Amino acid sequence: MNHGVQSEGGVAELVRDKGRPAHYLVCNRYLETFRSEWFSSSHWGVALESVSQGGRGSAWFIDDGQRSWVLRQYLRGGIVSRISADRFLFLGEKKVRSFYELKLLQELFDEGLPVPEPVAASYTRGDASYSACILINRILAASTMGEQLSDLESSVWRSVGSVIRRFHDNGVYHADLNCFNILVSPGAVHLIDFDKCRRYPPSRENAPWKASNLERLKRSIDKITPPEMSQKTAADWQQLLSAYHAY
Repeated sequence: MNHGVQSEGGVAELVRDKGRPAHYLVCNRYLETFRSEWFSSSHWGVALESVSQGGRGSAWFIDDGQRSWVLRQYLRGGIVSRISADRFLFLGEKKVRSFYELKLLQELFDEGLPVPEPVAASYTRGDASYSACILINRILAASTMGEQLSDLESSVWRSVGSVIRRFHDNGVYHADLNCFNILVSPGAVHLIDFDKCRRYPPSRENAPWKASNLERLKRSIDKITPPEMSQKTAADWQQLLSAYHAY
């Protein structure tokens, strides 16, 4: 497959031959081996497994013995999804959601923040709309905070608080900070799913958006906490806040 390649710093933009609707943005590390088939679920066969937690059934694990990746398709939510589940209004390539998220992920990864390493992103034009996907590296031996909530030790809650503070100090606003977008693995905490996220100037000062971010996370935790666990979870939340403010 022939591509036109345009460098964009940490990523390289690949545009398919004129007249074809698919466009790709591939991180430099994967550029030489890139194949457009990576974005086709049928290409992976038995190496593909649906992600059961989080999202809207739009993500898959890929493990073919050489790669451990996550393929995620962008889907709409709410009432508008009844009209179009996977199509978005095309307002120019700079506003394509998959490209924006990949560039942000690469930026955060290069800065040493705990995010998955991005691989590539795609979008496919169709008249005035587009569909999109993103490929990222999988965080191995990890599951979501929501899945582990009842078993998490206080030290993990404190780690989550410290990690969120790192992102906030670096001006990173996570548009959907909930307990299913926080991955916990042995000795590490990562944030995932940076669709529609944005950055503010780095600052350790308090800001309304930071408080709102924490409140969103708290609501997601409260939503899945059974009544018999509410007292323990409330105490654990205070551990998270204590670590957040002490970082």
